[in-house]
Amino acid sequence: MSHNKTHTPAAPQHSGQYTGRRQTPEAEPTLRAHTTLRIGNMVCPRCIMAVQALLAEEGYGQARVELGSADVEGAIPPGKMELIRRRLEEIGFSLIEDPRESLAELVRVAVIRLARGGRMKRNLSEEIVSEVGHDYSSLSKLFSSRHGCTIERYFIIQKIERVKELLLDSDMPLGEIAEMLGYSSTAYLSAQFKSIEGRTPTDFRRDGSARRNTIDAIYPAGREKHGTRKIPKKQSTIP
Repeated sequence: MSHNKTHTPAAPQHSGQYTGRRQTPEAEPTLRAHTTLRIGNMVCPRCIMAVQALLAEEGYGQARVELGSADVEGAIPPGKMELIRRRLEEIGFSLIEDPRESLAELVRVAVIRLARGGRMKRNLSEEIVSEVGHDYSSLSKLFSSRHGCTIERYFIIQKIERVKELLLDSDMPLGEIAEMLGYSSTAYLSAQFKSIEGRTPTDFRRDGSARRNTIDAIYPAGREKHGTRKIPKKQSTIP
């Protein structure tokens, strides 16, 4: 005996369980627009404070500022951007728009920090790659093309400036300075210092008129500003 069965059409498939009620899509999170400013010549915490103060005066008090950059909520109008650019230049900074220039500046800031930070756990190239996130060969070529000297050379100059600072501002023996900054020996520090400065650390410390350069006043060759110190061309090695 045959039985006729009535087949109900299948409900259309949806993601999630079908309840017979109209499904309302979940609200997507609202993404706030923001502007990232790439800022050149920021090398120390005082630079961060100076940029924070400047942006606050221009109405961006909530900006998140780090060495080399500032994140500002919302879009910045062209006129306001030009004003910020001029004000940054007035206090020794620059607004960087070229991505390659920005990357080279990140390397420069990383080198300064490493040169002043004491003994490194890894070699210079590994430290730079860890901080900046690109392969060292491309970073080295970029830095040299933009700044006219190698990363290694710039590292040496910044380290010697740190030695000069400690010689003038402290009574630390040269051996302790060498140990703190990761030199293999006092003799090696003295030889490198003389190759850069033309005199020994002892002679430098004895000279009552000796002066050091601020870390942001040392610009790679070809990029020096008015009143900044040009890096010597003579080559040396990293401790």
